[in-house]
Amino acid sequence: MRNNRFVTDSDTERELRAWQTERETPIDEEKLRQQYKNRQNNAQGQHFEREILAGCRMYQQHGIAAIDKTPEPFRVSKKSQNGIFTGRFSTPAQPDFQGTLHGGRSIVFEAKRTSKDRINRNVLTDTQMDVLEKHNRLGALCGVCVNIKDDFFFIPWNVWRDMKEMYGRQYLKAEDIGKYKVRFDGAVHFLDKLIKEIIYRKTANIGKSDRILDNIEGATFYENIH
Repeated sequence: MRNNRFVTDSDTERELRAWQTERETPIDEEKLRQQYKNRQNNAQGQHFEREILAGCRMYQQHGIAAIDKTPEPFRVSKKSQNGIFTGRFSTPAQPDFQGTLHGGRSIVFEAKRTSKDRINRNVLTDTQMDVLEKHNRLGALCGVCVNIKDDFFFIPWNVWRDMKEMYGRQYLKAEDIGKYKVRFDGAVHFLDKLIKEIIYRKTANIGKSDRILDNIEGATFYENIH
C-alpha cells in the first residue's frame, strides 16, 4: 500500500542515491555556458522587441501606422495539475512584426539583434526569407530591423536579400549600413528614413505625391526629424 502522507526510509534512500549520482556526474561546463548564453540572448531579444513596440505605439499615436508583434501560435498538448504544460508551435513562424501604413500599404519585417560587430544573413531562416519575399512581391514594405551593439537600423528587404551581390559577403557591419541607421530614444524609430524620403519627394515635387502623409495627424511632427 502506497504511503502518500509520510516520508519513508525507502524514499530517503532513493533521494540519497539520486543525490550521490548527481554529485558523481561530471559537470559539463560548456553546456552550462551555452545554456547561460541562450538565456541571455533570449532576454536581450525580448528587450529589443519591446523597444520596437515602443516605436509602434509612437507611430500609432501620430496616425502613421498600426503595427503589432505577431503572436506565435502555440498548441498545448499536455497540462499537469501543478500548472506546468507542454506543447508545440502549431504553424511555421510568421514575421516578427506586421501592420498597415497610413494609406493602406502593408508593412512586414523581422527583428534581429547581435552583440557582435556584424549581423549574418543566415540569422533569418529560409522560411522567414521566403515569407518576406512573398509579401514584397505583393507590394508590402518589407525589411529587417537590426540592432548591432548600440546602433539600430531598418534594412530594406531587397538590400538584405541581395547582400552578397551588393556587399560581396553574407554579413553586414554597422559601417556598411550607415544610410539605414535610425534613431533610438528608448523607442526604435524604424520608419524615420521612410518618412524623411516621402517628405523629400513631396517637397521636391518628384513624381506622384505619396499618400502616407496626406492629411494625417503627426505629419508636422515628422517634418522635424533630424
